[in-house]
Amino acid sequence: MSALEIVEAVEGLRVRLNFARWPLLPIRLMIGFGFFEHGLAKMLRGPDHFVQVVEAIGVPVPHFMAWLTILIELFGGLLMMAGAFVTPLLPPMAIILLVAIFSVHAQFGFSSIKLLAVTADGPKFGPPGTETDLLYLAGLAALLLGGPGPFALDNLVRRRLDRAELR
Repeated sequence: MSALEIVEAVEGLRVRLNFARWPLLPIRLMIGFGFFEHGLAKMLRGPDHFVQVVEAIGVPVPHFMAWLTILIELFGGLLMMAGAFVTPLLPPMAIILLVAIFSVHAQFGFSSIKLLAVTADGPKFGPPGTETDLLYLAGLAALLLGGPGPFALDNLVRRRLDRAELR
């Protein structure tokens, strides 16, 4: 293999590897937006309502844990969308999802859509199963394995640190 063929092969590999990171962008944005939206909904309904839910499912220190969940969802969601602190956010987000799966959703099976009836007022749905939580966990796993993807503040910080080390 000639030197030119090696250079072309390496360039082709680099292009493919860069392209492979692009699917991480919509995954990161969707996870961030979803968490933010759930935290915002808890705030708008009134945090005390969510404290009651957390207490009802038997989570210890319910007031603290409810507020911790809300803050992780709100600020973690915003940080995730920005691509900032993605790796440190993964464990607390995964814990929230696992608690939701095992304390709330597992009893309703897998499907997130359970059409109960169609009435004059529109469709009526039953409680969601684990499907959506598992999709979020799969997205978190993809970010763990592939990094934050393009347009992430984490990448900007890493590049600046790398440049500083070269000096």
